Amino acid sequence: MKLIKYLLLLTVTTTLLSSCNKSTAKETEMSTVSYQCPMKCEGDKVYVEKGSCPVCKMDLRLVSKSTKVKSDKISDESIFNLTSKWNTEEGKTITLKDLKGKTLVVVMIYTTCKAACPRLAADMRNIEAKISEDYKNDVNYILVSIDPKTDTPEKLKKFAIENYMDEDQWTFLQGTESGVREFANVLAVKYKEISPIDFSHSNIISVFNPQGEIVHQQEGLGVDNKETITKIIETINKD
Repeated sequence: MKLIKYLLLLTVTTTLLSSCNKSTAKETEMSTVSYQCPMKCEGDKVYVEKGSCPVCKMDLRLVSKSTKVKSDKISDESIFNLTSKWNTEEGKTITLKDLKGKTLVVVMIYTTCKAACPRLAADMRNIEAKISEDYKNDVNYILVSIDPKTDTPEKLKKFAIENYMDEDQWTFLQGTESGVREFANVLAVKYKEISPIDFSHSNIISVFNPQGEIVHQQEGLGVDNKETITKIIETINKD
């Protein structure tokens, strides 16, 4: 009988110790963090505390592995409250909420435009090219057509290929006329059809955080995008 009690006690003690060790290991893993300059001004140098890069003064980015718990709550300012449906260049139907979880860089264009839109597309490529490889998977680039009658998914796909925007980080959207107008109003983008194949429109590139809230806008064609790049990286680091 004493032997049985001893074995039971030994089993319980071993289980408790094992559980305690696992808990300690988990806590250690979570507490071991490091930070690095997002622009890598000092190469691969890391810091153990939050702060700013001594060279470029940007906030250091968390680079150690950690589990992020993201809230599903959507604020009143989020574009994810819009319920309109959209077709991608691949023919898939989505809502804006399906874009949740990444920083979004958004511009409104139309594919038959011969003046401003090619420049806007080039500005989007320039922004994408200046984002470090470390952040490539954190950003989606969205081009929304203001001419949904003409810009079918097939035409958007053709435009994407011709403008070297056919990789996974690029998404083109065709909506309904009412859905496009509603979205444009949120972005303060004004557009007007002046002929069957021509529109006048604002030239604005907007940045949204992963919760769909607008955090920055770049207005104009061929403008200095330094502030936009900085805001994109800051937005990623806040997530």
